[in-house]
Amino acid sequence: MSNQILQNDYAAVMSTNRFYTRNRDRWQFLMESYVGGDEYRSGNYLTRYQLETAGEYQARLANTPLDNHCQSVIQTYISFLFRKQPDRDMDQWSGPGHEDVKQFLDDCDREGRDLDSFMKQVSIWASVFGHAWIVMTKPNLGLVTQAQETELGVRPYVNLLTPLVVSDWKWERHSNGEYRLNYFKYVEEVISNITVVKEWTPETITTWVLDDDLKEGRIENVEINMLGRIPVVLVYNQRSITRDMGISDINDIADIQRQIYNLTSENEQAIRLNGHPSLVVPPTAQLGSGAGAIIQLQDGSDPGLNPYYLESGSSNIASIHASMDKLIAAIDRISFTGGVRATVTKSQSGVAMETEFQLLNAKLSEKADQLELAEEQLWRLFAIYQNKTWSGEIKYADSFNIRDDQREYAQLGQAKSAATDPRVLALIDREIVELLGENPDLVLPTAVTLSDGSVVPLESAEPFDEPEEMYNPATGESGWVIDFESKREAMLNGWVEKED
Repeated sequence: MSNQILQNDYAAVMSTNRFYTRNRDRWQFLMESYVGGDEYRSGNYLTRYQLETAGEYQARLANTPLDNHCQSVIQTYISFLFRKQPDRDMDQWSGPGHEDVKQFLDDCDREGRDLDSFMKQVSIWASVFGHAWIVMTKPNLGLVTQAQETELGVRPYVNLLTPLVVSDWKWERHSNGEYRLNYFKYVEEVISNITVVKEWTPETITTWVLDDDLKEGRIENVEINMLGRIPVVLVYNQRSITRDMGISDINDIADIQRQIYNLTSENEQAIRLNGHPSLVVPPTAQLGSGAGAIIQLQDGSDPGLNPYYLESGSSNIASIHASMDKLIAAIDRISFTGGVRATVTKSQSGVAMETEFQLLNAKLSEKADQLELAEEQLWRLFAIYQNKTWSGEIKYADSFNIRDDQREYAQLGQAKSAATDPRVLALIDREIVELLGENPDLVLPTAVTLSDGSVVPLESAEPFDEPEEMYNPATGESGWVIDFESKREAMLNGWVEKED
């Protein structure tokens, strides 16, 4: 009877959420598509040929490399997202008495990673799966005062969980409209045939130890949840219409990558057949293999049984390469990274590249907003654990200036050679100075010197009540100006006020 109870407990603990059951295989595929290497090879994502033996299939797997576009795209996103460190306004938690905050910033997961590195990993795995979970916990040693906890180094810390290990969860909507988790279960550790599972409710934290060989489960520990709520933050990569799911950056890219992977195998097979054609021989022939091989036939053998080659043309290799190029272009188009991932010169108009950069900028801004929201939720949980009040602000970069400097220099140079109006030339100069990373107001003149010797700051200038006439002594040209801006530009180009 006791064994039956243990087996029932095992089955209950191993039960999963319907979203987990529906999406687990897809999440596994996305994870292997990002990781690549042996993980991807073990997934057997090459299409198996008819009549292909297991040994032949394994040899083909070993000879087929993976061009990992999933990892390339996500790392490109991360390089832009974390080029600038997040700005954390936490003045209320600075100074003496808040050593726990600095410790958390320097080592937030008790594994030596600072908060920036941890959030970078969160962003990576949220990009892969569409979302990720963060659990914040704090050891309960029965200490009474904050000073005792500080002395022993007891403080909250975080754990990153991927959707593959979070097997069950339930939401509850409170009367104020807020959704909160009222049940959360995840696999904490797997050692050989033993699986450790954590089960959270607002009241208790239960640790289960499961024997996967005997299919039995037992409770190892039950703690009181002193927080009164489940300290879990759901980090979205991009929100979907389902509360429990996010949208992965590589959901479609992984499928295209798998097709490229299969075409790479076909390419390798085609090259082998082209270099080493299949040989058809009678059973009595003695032959070698490879270049310069000698085939011996018996005397008096039927000429119709002479060996012959089954040759493979090279045209299919070119078509495979063309197909792969089109698929890679599709990945660049989906991820808006054609301009930043390009390794060869591409014929793309300036408008097309600028549009792609703007789309990428919008995507990165949305990802940054989700990280910003998640970190603020973490600090609120930290405040509850430490009996503090959170009133700070977390700010991730929300604009990513992705510019093709070489193209813009060329465009400004062409515009300057075609322009004749001094005002237009001055505007181009300001653009060039900005492109060089300098402040135009510090480099270029910002004041107008009038004929009476007085200097008027440009920012305080207002339109003239009446146009003023000016002329160029060098060319004899004359013209009218209507404000200090146009007058300044004219004077910078040698024009003077025309006397009555």
